Amino acid sequence: MNKPNGQTQKQSTTKQKGDAAEDRALHYLQGKGLQLVQRNYRTPGRGGGEIDLVMRDTDGTLLFVEVRKRQKALHGGALASVTLVKQRRIVFAAQHYLLKLRKVPPCRFDVVAVEGDELQWFKAAFDAQ
Repeated sequence: MNKPNGQTQKQSTTKQKGDAAEDRALHYLQGKGLQLVQRNYRTPGRGGGEIDLVMRDTDGTLLFVEVRKRQKALHGGALASVTLVKQRRIVFAAQHYLLKLRKVPPCRFDVVAVEGDELQWFKAAFDAQ
């Protein structure tokens, strides 16, 4: 059944599941001492990138965190779903984000993979190259 804005119930449920995974990842990372800087940073315009969570580690490192949710670990699971194309979009968004800063701190690209009830934090899951 379609909603007034054209979304189907399934799409809405998928977004809700993704938002819930982000909430869970945020709570987990905050429990590890990280501080939220920004959530869902998007570059302006079409074809840009998005960063789920921008966090600051206790040593001052700025983390760009991608949260991936999968029900099961099929086809490599949540971590494997962060493809090279997705990595490039995240790096692009991070570069755009860093343009706003006076001084660029050390940075890192992390992934939080949520598969079923299991959550794993992959530090330095990929780099900007």
